[in-house]
Amino acid sequence: MLTYSLASNAARRVNFDEVCARAFDDSRPGAGVKLLRSDSRFENGLQPTNGQARPLPDPKIGRVNSHALEITPANTVSRRASAWAGIKAEIIQVFTHDKVEFRFLAPCHLLLVYEEGVRDEGETVVDDLPPSTLRTLRRKLTFVPAGHEYREWQRPRVRSRVMCFYFDPAKMPAHSDASAPAAPLVARLFFENNVLWETAVKLAIAIKDGYEPERYREALAVVVAHEFLRMQGNLRRRRPPTRGSLAVWQQRIVTAYIEEHLAEAISLHALAKLVDLSPYYFCRAFKQSFSIPPHRYHVNRRIERAKTLLAERASSVTDVALEIGFSETSSFSAAFRHTTGTTPTEYRRTLA
Repeated sequence: MLTYSLASNAARRVNFDEVCARAFDDSRPGAGVKLLRSDSRFENGLQPTNGQARPLPDPKIGRVNSHALEITPANTVSRRASAWAGIKAEIIQVFTHDKVEFRFLAPCHLLLVYEEGVRDEGETVVDDLPPSTLRTLRRKLTFVPAGHEYREWQRPRVRSRVMCFYFDPAKMPAHSDASAPAAPLVARLFFENNVLWETAVKLAIAIKDGYEPERYREALAVVVAHEFLRMQGNLRRRRPPTRGSLAVWQQRIVTAYIEEHLAEAISLHALAKLVDLSPYYFCRAFKQSFSIPPHRYHVNRRIERAKTLLAERASSVTDVALEIGFSETSSFSAAFRHTTGTTPTEYRRTLA
């Protein structure tokens, strides 16, 4: 597990206008890159420079590079960041168990990579996507396109770390597959991608330690941008659907959303909205594509996840039930038996 230094005092809202302007706007690699560390001397409109306080630049000056995630209260986190041409990466460590609020609305894209995080309660909203109350955030990612609003509040159970990537839309790399149809970037809430997550964590280590060459850190940031665009391109690539069924890209969006929210109640309306269909038509098209209704598909995926957890033997049957979204062990056992023909306990015994 990574441990980031908390020696810095309370961080106020980070303004990158002056210290990162050259790095974020200059196309030459490595030029003007600065490493930012939160500092209590940001109070009263002052910014430290070689131990001396000087006035902060006007927050209205600058373009995309001046935008960062807003956190309230600001003194519950530490923040450090690096910036390159068109990309800014920021490590945020939350070290409180009290309520913390996050907000973002800016003309740049935001990708949040949760390295660690478990919340006792909370809610995350990205524009008009269905809100999520997911508690275990580790290895999850959230994408907020430019101009879309992100809001979150939580009461952390443990200290959490999140890596934020801010992308200038005008400088995003072109997708390598020139034949792929252009499609707008879509908001996604709490999805998983091992390549993105591992690359982001590797960059976090490089920023924290400071031993790696600057070009190496910049290369990792560029890899994150390319990998994200490749994933989006694959997700939205359209293929001719079977008559009356969902298109392949619609199937991917819906099934990915269900996997990301297995432990939550998902309404038919929420799923239909993801692919711009009416609930009635969506239900028919989904059944045509998967041979079962959306609700049954969701339950089946929960049971498959339960099988994996039962095989690990690290959790009790009750713990497994709670983790996949059942409030009572009896209802979980009934659903498990209906799907598999055996109870969770009997299933676990067959694995011995």
